Amino acid sequence: MNLTYLLENLSGVKVLVIGDLMLDHYVWGDVHRISPEAPVPIVQVKKDTYTAGGAANVALNLTNLGVKTAITGHCIPDDAGMRLVNILSDKRVKYLSNELLFQAPTIIKTRVIVHSQQICRIDRELERECYTIDSSPDFEKMLAEALREVDAVILSDYAKGVITQSLVDSVLKIARTMPGLLVAVDPKPSRKLSFRNVGLLTPNRSEALQMAELAEPGPGEKYPLEKVCQRIYEIYSPDLLIVTLGADGMAISRNGKVVERLPTVARQVYDVSGAGDTVIATLTAALASGANAAEAARLANAAAGCVVAHVGTAPVSADELKDWLEKADMEYHSDLN
Repeated sequence: MNLTYLLENLSGVKVLVIGDLMLDHYVWGDVHRISPEAPVPIVQVKKDTYTAGGAANVALNLTNLGVKTAITGHCIPDDAGMRLVNILSDKRVKYLSNELLFQAPTIIKTRVIVHSQQICRIDRELERECYTIDSSPDFEKMLAEALREVDAVILSDYAKGVITQSLVDSVLKIARTMPGLLVAVDPKPSRKLSFRNVGLLTPNRSEALQMAELAEPGPGEKYPLEKVCQRIYEIYSPDLLIVTLGADGMAISRNGKVVERLPTVARQVYDVSGAGDTVIATLTAALASGANAAEAARLANAAAGCVVAHVGTAPVSADELKDWLEKADMEYHSDLN
């Protein structure tokens, strides 16, 4: 089935992203020798590039799909923060600041890439407590106003401190007064946060195990997908659970039951960075536009297949996704003949 018709509906969707904002910095270079000072490669830098990372990458995926997108999180007007806000602004993402006087520097992730391979990552960040955004007395008022303007909200948790239990509670309390609002969560199970009855949960296979409070399967043991989905439903009661399974595609679950499994459609895999951001962005946008779970999951599966073919964090491109869907449809009908 050609799903390109779904893309046409996304321009009418409005989504708010709340989460950990980061600036992704890439150092691209070559290695020709080993340092005489230590057994490490000397990287001859060719160029530096910057893009939005973490929750900000979720926002870029949304706006690239034509979705009207707003975002809030921790970002100060330091060099990294100004660069990040400019990247978002250039892509027509609206950044919602609040009145807190943040002191912690904007988070930066620097990756050194040589011959398309990442050789190290350098993180610049402080303790989680430095990045909370919901302690302002006016935060809940600002949040309610922002949620009234959108069809869906995504909580993008990278465990850096923005997504707290108090913030989750505020979002869910406000959402209960807005029956049409879709609440989607990309969780970090290590945080042990409670978010029962959300509209959409999108853990990967490892996160799903943690959420289900199950141990990692031993060598040769099958991944306990059915039990994982049942346990997550018992604990969190999401309306829709999508478990991304890497090379094994993704699974759609409702009411604790696996209702469908989709095989991966990735043709080439160079870098899985940001694939989860693409999945939750595409799923949320499609569901908010009126697509059913199977349609939304197929579209997200295809979008993830596009982004893993790129090196580095790369949001999905609507044109690339449309081309991919059209080619897949042609191949499908060719096989039928």
